[in-house]
Amino acid sequence: MSRYRGISKQEVETLEKNGCWADSWANIEVANNFTPKYITNTKFYGKILLGTFDKEFHLPGGLTKHACIHNAILHKCTIGNDVVIENVQNYIANYTIGDNCFIQNIDVMLVDGTSTFGNGVEVSVLNEMGGREVHIHNKLSAHFAYIYSLYRHRPRLIENMHTMIERYCNKYASDTGCVGDNCTIVNVGYIENVKIGPDCKIVGAMSLKNGTINSNEHAPVKIGRNVIAQDFIISSDSRVESGTILKRCFVGQACLLKQNYSASDSLFFSNSQGINGEACALFAGPFTVTHHKSTLLIAGMFSFMNAGSGSNQSNHMYKLGPIHQGIVERGAKTTSNSYVLWPAKVGPFSLILGRHHHHADTSNLPFSYLIEKDNTTHLVPGVNLRSVGTIRDAKKWPERDFRNDPVKLDYINFNLLSPYTIQKVLAGIDILTNLQATAGETSAIYTFQSCIITNSSLKRGLKLYDMVVHKFLGNSLIKRLEHIQFKSDEEIRARLQPQSTLGIGEWVDLSGLIAPKSEIDFLISQIERGEINTLRDIDQIFSALHSNYYTLEWTWAWHKIQEYYQIDAASITSSDIIEIVEKWKEAVIKLDEMIYEDAKKEFSLSFKTGFGANGNIQERMLDFESVRGAFDNNEFVVTVLKHIKDKKALGEELIARMKQVERKNG
Repeated sequence: MSRYRGISKQEVETLEKNGCWADSWANIEVANNFTPKYITNTKFYGKILLGTFDKEFHLPGGLTKHACIHNAILHKCTIGNDVVIENVQNYIANYTIGDNCFIQNIDVMLVDGTSTFGNGVEVSVLNEMGGREVHIHNKLSAHFAYIYSLYRHRPRLIENMHTMIERYCNKYASDTGCVGDNCTIVNVGYIENVKIGPDCKIVGAMSLKNGTINSNEHAPVKIGRNVIAQDFIISSDSRVESGTILKRCFVGQACLLKQNYSASDSLFFSNSQGINGEACALFAGPFTVTHHKSTLLIAGMFSFMNAGSGSNQSNHMYKLGPIHQGIVERGAKTTSNSYVLWPAKVGPFSLILGRHHHHADTSNLPFSYLIEKDNTTHLVPGVNLRSVGTIRDAKKWPERDFRNDPVKLDYINFNLLSPYTIQKVLAGIDILTNLQATAGETSAIYTFQSCIITNSSLKRGLKLYDMVVHKFLGNSLIKRLEHIQFKSDEEIRARLQPQSTLGIGEWVDLSGLIAPKSEIDFLISQIERGEINTLRDIDQIFSALHSNYYTLEWTWAWHKIQEYYQIDAASITSSDIIEIVEKWKEAVIKLDEMIYEDAKKEFSLSFKTGFGANGNIQERMLDFESVRGAFDNNEFVVTVLKHIKDKKALGEELIARMKQVERKNG
């Protein structure tokens, strides 16, 4: 049975008495329980479907407003049940408006011709001059965009991925827009060719043109005052507010853009934040955060990154145009007034201080400081491993994953240590060892990629890298053997045997998704051959790789344990396990103690400067503690101390189980 019926003569008379008009009342259909009482001063053009008007809206401040249509012009529209449409200055054309929507004080809302609502828009990410374009769409993930933008040396791959996007966009195309159920659109200027999901709230936006807002009941989207957006897609749980300007942009899930932030040709993936500053040709992987007016992120790829005030990069050497790009791998930070001249590549969890002009590639020296000194980059390998800030960041990212949507676009691995980072640590050990062998152990300085490494920094870097390898491999080994009582070395060997050979070899970080390179290469070859030809199929493979991470990680870790400790899988014994765990325990405790000492610096007397105004040292101490708390009671410090205690106990528990096997074998 149809939900709608023809409008009755009596209903037409009531509408006309209410100041309403239609180019043809025969084009008007209404819901079975329709009442015309609450429709006033409205003009109807073309085919119109009208729902019921029974609900009352309870507004902030105590005002109650009944569902109605008042002072509006509607053209070819379907209006759901219990809707307020009031004070439309121009008209609403070619829209389906869902139930319980509140639309008030808008200028115009229309769909002009057939639209894909921002899907298929070409974003010139990374290279402003083109060549790495990403065609955005509702299902875009950081991992899909990573492959699509960086694998341009595989033209068949890019062609087939583009075909998938085009196929999706063509299915999505329509000459009618929609506003989902329970939306609020108030005090908004111009809306053209925009599809709006359920439970979206748009208040005070100036102009929205050619885009999709993928709001839903689990993860509503909010668009705030003075926002201007053109050629865009905004994903669930995101907020775009207070004067933000977007042009050719994709905004991923649970992102926050506000306070006059401006971006063009940029991609922002899950939980990224842009406040005050600007972006151009930016690939902002998950948790890319910039909060400062003076910060520009341009032509760079980042993830899990925090940009300090005044951070800047340059992609233009004033020769062939803005053609350069840079990659700052996961977990990096920039200090205030940092600068990098692209092209350059910075390793994971590094800290950039000062201005750098020498196009260095430090990707295989992770956890490093890049420090400007005398117009030269001084590289301090591995020193970020002992920084309290690095550990704090790793803990905060999972806590700040604000995605409520049950369907996640990005598959995010939060691990600080993984096969991806440890393979770089191992490469870093080789680099530093080779530098030492070539220039001599007593050399005052070493040169790598136009960077200066001092003798003390190199030696400390080797020690830190060795400790973190022991930590990761020990973590993996202990996890593999936990909660099992073994009777013999044969049982231990059987447990250590991986379930699969997948995972051996190089690993990659696809902007949040950490996976074996062999599996990504296999996926790419399947796409090239046409064996995988839908966006859903690619997403399912990303999902499977993410779900199976720890299984694949163990395959890699077990291979490296044999290699690093020079042991044989066929003859490993409980005594070997004890030796590895002892090294793990020593490394974990030493690293935690370094982090503890680093945290202690934040409570030194020099950091208490400015506290206890007009008072003596004792008052300064008391004022500091009243604001910051005592060192021993600091939440993070307590956590570090507990971590040391727990890890000692964990190691000793496994050693005790291994000694039982030793005694049985003895």
